[in-house]
Amino acid sequence: MRGVTPTASSRRLFALCAVVLLTVSCRWGGQDDADGERPPGAPTGVTAQAGSATSVHVMWNRTAPAGSEVTGYEVYRGHTKVEQVPASTHMVDVTRLRPATTYVFTVRARDADGRLGPPSREARATTPAAARADTAPPTAPADLGGRAAGSRAAQLSWTAARDDRGVVSYDVYQGASKIHSVGGNQTAAVVTGLRPGTRYVFTVRARDAADNLSPPAPAVRLTTAEGPDGGAAATAPTDFRAAARRSGGAYDIVLSWTPPRVDGTVAEYEVRLDGRPVTSLVYGGEAPRDRATYRFYAGEEAGVTHRVRIRALLPDGTWGAFSAERTVTTGAAGRHRNSPR
Repeated sequence: MRGVTPTASSRRLFALCAVVLLTVSCRWGGQDDADGERPPGAPTGVTAQAGSATSVHVMWNRTAPAGSEVTGYEVYRGHTKVEQVPASTHMVDVTRLRPATTYVFTVRARDADGRLGPPSREARATTPAAARADTAPPTAPADLGGRAAGSRAAQLSWTAARDDRGVVSYDVYQGASKIHSVGGNQTAAVVTGLRPGTRYVFTVRARDAADNLSPPAPAVRLTTAEGPDGGAAATAPTDFRAAARRSGGAYDIVLSWTPPRVDGTVAEYEVRLDGRPVTSLVYGGEAPRDRATYRFYAGEEAGVTHRVRIRALLPDGTWGAFSAERTVTTGAAGRHRNSPR
């Protein structure tokens, strides 16, 4: 809850946020620097995926500015800084690693004033064993297909490549630029952060443990939808449900939803109650991918009707579309409505 003087209700929300079994934090703001601005927050959605026996692909969500503009990111292997990239980049390949070794990575954001934010949560990856005398690249992925998902996202899929030692990862290219990498057991990806009404060309290449790269799959061309709809079909939480539950003499609103399928991890949501932001949820640990739940305090009075909806902060640093709006009434067991308004 933001911009509200703590009351008995807000103190109850603080208590809910402290429950250990939930890895969700409620953001009430932090202490500003002397100049009135805060350093960047910790990047969320950090993942690490072995790209070969000697490389790991690290990816994270872009960090929204906490005060001044974010100008870059630093990537750490353990306590050692290994990469530094501009704010427009949210992925990097860390190379010159050892085969069959587990590594721990974190990411920190830096703002325009040179302030370095806190480290992200740790992401671990284990490189595969080196393949001896392997000079044969995988075959090209086949049947690459894709479709625009609204105005800012695209969904890609392909048929697995073949390799005598096994495919370790797939690299996704937008034109001539590598924009993402997924594990060798995956044959699909969602690309976000695209521009409305724009034509894109994507292709995919397979990589084995010896860093041999396959020929590219035949390119797929697609055009994103016109308009500022934010790619609602791909970015809104789906199957959103809400119910009022009595708890200790008061009422909570219990929410559940399926996170949007985007390229990266959705680690933050905004909940709106009766048209106003009521709280932000930030997952400090592993964010749910299949089904998410949350509950928050709604007051002690029965018979009060509320409207509630939710939206996700996407990996590209922008807000996704809102879920369908639900209506709930405290003390009206079995009478809450979960149909779209």
